[in-house]
Amino acid sequence: MKIAIFSTDKTRLVGLVTNDGIIDLAKHMDNAPPTMIEVMKNWDTLEPILSSLAFKKADYSLDEVHLHNPISRPGKIMGMGLNYADHAAEADMQIPDEQMWFCKASTSINGPYDSIQLPKVSSALDYEAELVFIIGKRCRHVSVKDAPSVIFGYCAGNDVSVRDWQFKTSQFNLGKSFDSHGPLGPWIVTPDEFDPHNANIRCLVNGELRQNSNTKHFIFNCYEQIACLSQAMTLEPGDIAFTGTPSGVGAVMDPPKWLKTGDVVRVEIDGIGAIENVVKPE
Repeated sequence: MKIAIFSTDKTRLVGLVTNDGIIDLAKHMDNAPPTMIEVMKNWDTLEPILSSLAFKKADYSLDEVHLHNPISRPGKIMGMGLNYADHAAEADMQIPDEQMWFCKASTSINGPYDSIQLPKVSSALDYEAELVFIIGKRCRHVSVKDAPSVIFGYCAGNDVSVRDWQFKTSQFNLGKSFDSHGPLGPWIVTPDEFDPHNANIRCLVNGELRQNSNTKHFIFNCYEQIACLSQAMTLEPGDIAFTGTPSGVGAVMDPPKWLKTGDVVRVEIDGIGAIENVVKPE
């Protein structure tokens, strides 16, 4: 199923996305969960209830609501570097033997249709279409075999990157952590409806196809990523991982095609949906 955070005024609500729109859980449940984290924590109880609600008529069409990022303030946002062989090749870097991780600040998180800031301090603004997974259970030292059981679901994401800041030092964190540079959504798709390792992924800028690949080309798949991360840290509900981007980023073009004010960046993942963000000056 598809679960979203939405609003019709100033109040954020949890909704179930159906073919004809969105069902407001608060209209159909006593003590409806107020946040996505509460949905995760009570999933065993909520799953059959939500499954039964999915057959009801939608309370709103999607054009009547504003969709927000599903996790308002994740505890951790981790990003995978060089996880597609074609992207490593275009960056003139070797395919890594070990997983390469960096952090994005929690303040970089952004909604699926909200604007991306063009920073005051840089014009080297770039896009990275990525599959994102959301951790649903507190866990540590998870095996590859058991990793699927700790994933709550998947989103489309854009690991927006400020390239000059990214490569000022050997650490990518600053260049990946500018405000608004982590849009994701448009909702969370639960694992029973999505195969994370065979999904077409695309990025378009102003309608021009820039990235076009499939997650089957991962160097390290989602389950291997969880096995690695959970050796170092406790993963908790709402933690987010950007899983890497395929070839076609603006930085490697000749000349580079940096994002500029007014550009519309769209990330599409088959089986999930699309996010679309307009670039605006900070």
